[in-house]
Amino acid sequence: MRGISENLTIGERVAWYRRRRGMSQEALAGLVGRTSDWLGKAENNRIELDRLSVIRSLADALDVALGDLIGESTLLDWTPDSGTATVPALRAALMDYRQLTPILSAPTSDAEPPAIDELARELRSVFDAYQGSRFGYAAGRAPLLLADALLAARQYEGDDRLRAHELLALSYQAAASVLTKIGEADLAWMAAERGLAAAQQSENYAITGSLFRSVAFALLSTGRHEPAMSLTESAAAYLQPHLNGGDADVISSYGTLLLAGSMAAARAEDRATTRGYLAEADEAAQRLGVDGNHLWTAFGPTNVAIHRVNTAMELGDVQIALDIGPELDTAALPVERRVRHMLDVARAFHVSGRHDAAVATVLNAERMAPDQVRHHYLSRQLVITWVRNTHGKPGFELHQLARRMHVVG
Repeated sequence: MRGISENLTIGERVAWYRRRRGMSQEALAGLVGRTSDWLGKAENNRIELDRLSVIRSLADALDVALGDLIGESTLLDWTPDSGTATVPALRAALMDYRQLTPILSAPTSDAEPPAIDELARELRSVFDAYQGSRFGYAAGRAPLLLADALLAARQYEGDDRLRAHELLALSYQAAASVLTKIGEADLAWMAAERGLAAAQQSENYAITGSLFRSVAFALLSTGRHEPAMSLTESAAAYLQPHLNGGDADVISSYGTLLLAGSMAAARAEDRATTRGYLAEADEAAQRLGVDGNHLWTAFGPTNVAIHRVNTAMELGDVQIALDIGPELDTAALPVERRVRHMLDVARAFHVSGRHDAAVATVLNAERMAPDQVRHHYLSRQLVITWVRNTHGKPGFELHQLARRMHVVG
């Protein structure tokens, strides 16, 4: 499907899979609690399918992956930054049976583990690349980082062993972050789960909390909203006793966990829980007092505000997103966070009929992070829709953007 339908809208993908399943519009509409008239309009692009909760319900009814409907494609082209071994190498690293348990591994007594400081620098370079939207570099380095971190965790003893497990946990989290970004949600879940196991061996509350957040986000990315919310509740209870010490890492892990939970609740259309998580995250952000980046969380008051925009769009509250989003100063945050916010603002402009503002926002975002914008499902869906709905030839800037995104010839 992905190889022959790169330029289809979400509605057209729904129609393609529905016909392939031999389902009538009436049957599919009934399964998702809608009318056949609504489905017909959605399939013919007269209704925008821009809420993931709705798209997920259609994917479940059609028995396909969420990514098949939203058309998430591999984010990475080969560049000097990425090399020619990116996603396949990362997948191979995670699928290596020797990572499942040390008893299956070949003896490593002759292998020299990397120095802890060197491993920490390597981890920092991968996370910094991810937050700078240099996903090719991050994906290319992550397999090597995982191999080094595993070796260190198995060979060091005492305090160095605990520190090695911290770095191993965060290495898995970095891998999960990259995999989520490029649409490999199931592999991201695997990486996050392994990272959580390593974090628990580190005896570090903040890092364990950070990996709980990573698992919650991986569940969210695979459409498992209820399990993500349940995990958020349990993990928050685990972290709460450790908040009183004022440790910025713990507070940041706690806050970003609640932000992941707010997105899961919004996609489950649970408004009360969404508001509760955001309020609790805001309290944590006020306790932190600044926009920080502890454990690469980018957590602080601004990230909470960004998630108010994100969740508003998921819940269909476009005016709330427009009241907050366009004027929000995100300059203190990493590029990846800033650009993701800009895409939601563009989406809000689009839904409210402010076409020029929407296009300008996407173009500004592309200037900051070309790869992120050109491959993210939100920007791709927006540009496809704009090109399809233009009477005559699209304007020059939109046409060039569509060409760069490979959604026109």
